[in-house]
Amino acid sequence: MTTSDQQAPLLTSLSEEQRALAMERFAVVRLVVEEGLPQFQVAREQHIPLRSLERWIALYRKRGLVGLARSTRTDRGTHRHLTTNQIHLIEGLALQKPKPSIAAVHRKVTALAQEQRWKPPSYDEVYRIIKRLDPGLLTLAHEGEKAYRDAFDVIARHEAEHPNALWQADHSLLGIWLFNEQGKPAKPWLSIILDDYSRCVAGYLIGFQAPSALHTALMLRCAIWHKEDPRWHICGIPEQFYTDHGSDFTSAHLEQVAADLKIVLQFSWPAIPRGRGKIERFFSTVNQLFLAELPGYATPNQPKPAAVLDLPTFEGRFRAWLLSEYHVRIHEGTGQAPQERWEAGGFLPHMPPSLEHLDLLLLTVRKPRRVHQDGIYFQGRRYFDVTLAAYVGEDVLIRYEPYVNASYSISLRSCSCVQFSFDLDLCLQHASCSLIRSICTSSGQV
Repeated sequence: MTTSDQQAPLLTSLSEEQRALAMERFAVVRLVVEEGLPQFQVAREQHIPLRSLERWIALYRKRGLVGLARSTRTDRGTHRHLTTNQIHLIEGLALQKPKPSIAAVHRKVTALAQEQRWKPPSYDEVYRIIKRLDPGLLTLAHEGEKAYRDAFDVIARHEAEHPNALWQADHSLLGIWLFNEQGKPAKPWLSIILDDYSRCVAGYLIGFQAPSALHTALMLRCAIWHKEDPRWHICGIPEQFYTDHGSDFTSAHLEQVAADLKIVLQFSWPAIPRGRGKIERFFSTVNQLFLAELPGYATPNQPKPAAVLDLPTFEGRFRAWLLSEYHVRIHEGTGQAPQERWEAGGFLPHMPPSLEHLDLLLLTVRKPRRVHQDGIYFQGRRYFDVTLAAYVGEDVLIRYEPYVNASYSISLRSCSCVQFSFDLDLCLQHASCSLIRSICTSSGQV
């Protein structure tokens, strides 16, 4: 085997374009080599120069099919008249912010070349170097990280494999004016938890207060437990809970609840709400198919409308639309109605032991307090019961559930458990205050 044979490129090393060209030329060469036609006749009939045909035949006889492929220049893609430092200079100038024009880069490089006494590049050379730069690098340099992520980041589209495998939660300020508790017009917040697999709404909360960790806890309670409305079937403990990095979703209390219920918390990257398109599309559906039909809807670029509905009326209409229309209408993304998809296959959700257990977990963070002779002071008010007499002077931990007007039990745990209940409204003479849910000694288990 000769040295030239060893160095000859293999057919497998050729590109698709080179192999196609070689086969195209071989179709002409074979008319002479295999069929014996005269070269001048083949050149005339195939409309190619005779000298080219003679060269192809010589290359084929010497190197075979590989010889008919167009060889690639070893210096292709390089700039033979420029040094590496000169090329880096042109690239660096092109990546400056604000984005310079190619002509501006060429002028600067030419001026520097004259100062350094080296041959200035032509405009075409500068143009080719800049156009060869990675588009992502140019976007990052000129427009910043956010523009780069929006244009070039890979987005993995995730689909949950079964009901309650993944729940997503988010809030949105609705574009409708309602009367608040003071009778003044205000826009309400809608907070929802959406089942990723079925697109069912597992729970929601509507109110005028900005979203908080308390909203998330109350919404989770609604989502997990059985619903009173027989039309609303979705419930259970999710395997994963996906939210953004807002303070209402990243509280220590929510982490404790998730750990107890064995829920895996997942958060999107700060300021990068990727992977939450399904819940964003739900808010868009609410805006287009529900809000747009109601009085008080704030049409974009139109004067502010007058408020007509109050919050209870609006919440009633939203629930009717959610359960009677959204949950039973075929969803474009799944091809099934959300409720039908959640119930398919006889799915049995995993539930907490009891509603009381769930309530205890979803109450706000525990607060330490001292039991005084006249009771416990909390948020400027006094709580009292005769059973507290046995714990005067002790430090205790309390749990309370805001915005609930009802009678509550208070539990005390030390060596033995003493249970009692009373109407807190009578003690506080204020029905809308924050209510104590349970009291435990700090050394006991809460």
